[in-house]
Amino acid sequence: MSDIFSRIEHSRTADEVIGQIETLILEGVLRTGDRLPGERDLAQRFEVSRPILRDALKTLELRGLLVTRHGGGTYVADVIGQVFSKPVMDLISTHRKAAGDYLEYRREIEGIAAEYAARRATPDDIALLDAIMARMDEAYDSGDFEDEAEIDVEFHHAVGECAHNIILLHTLRSCYRLLSEGVFRHRLLVFTLPGAREELLAQHRAIYMAVKAGDPAAARKAAMDHIAYVERSMAEAERTGDWQRVSRLRLRQRAGEHELQRKRS
Repeated sequence: MSDIFSRIEHSRTADEVIGQIETLILEGVLRTGDRLPGERDLAQRFEVSRPILRDALKTLELRGLLVTRHGGGTYVADVIGQVFSKPVMDLISTHRKAAGDYLEYRREIEGIAAEYAARRATPDDIALLDAIMARMDEAYDSGDFEDEAEIDVEFHHAVGECAHNIILLHTLRSCYRLLSEGVFRHRLLVFTLPGAREELLAQHRAIYMAVKAGDPAAARKAAMDHIAYVERSMAEAERTGDWQRVSRLRLRQRAGEHELQRKRS
């Protein structure tokens, strides 16, 4: 975080500080839960007095963008979580149609994000994607489903950031929030399907390569194909789970019948 704050060039007022921090939050540089540097350090970076900084931070806190926690420290508030409130998230998690609608929406919006990313990604963006792709390869080699799923979300976050569209960025973040909150609990089942891990890795690599090559059409197609595959796989995983549940009940029932017959004989 040492390089994201810059000195206030002109009037050195609270409004200037407020504007810079708001922009960092809006552009996704500062994320929910990020801790700001201490008051003295931050005032030095902005080159403003500590009273001016305090006024700015207080205003941002009143606007709901920052929060001060017990034990000290100022953090970026949970502005993304307000898009899907807890009651709405609970409703989504208990209605099966919502999962399908969620993926249908993501298929279209992630296609746009990947297309924009291929057009607009900077060398720094590509360096970030390089690092995430390397970690994805490592997670695949380790065979840790939860680790793979976590990096999966991080990868899509990064592609959204590479699109350099503020509205798209925050819309996608609100979508991914549903994943990180475990609203779609059966999504990990996708990784257990035969060949799914290999296929998912190849699909992410196709998105990554298209963005890196600056090919918008290929990036959009790769992203949409990926979500379409996830849609099919989640449906299959859910059916497989149901089949396993029914098979297990049948087995228990048959075992019970055999035990009853044995006792009667």
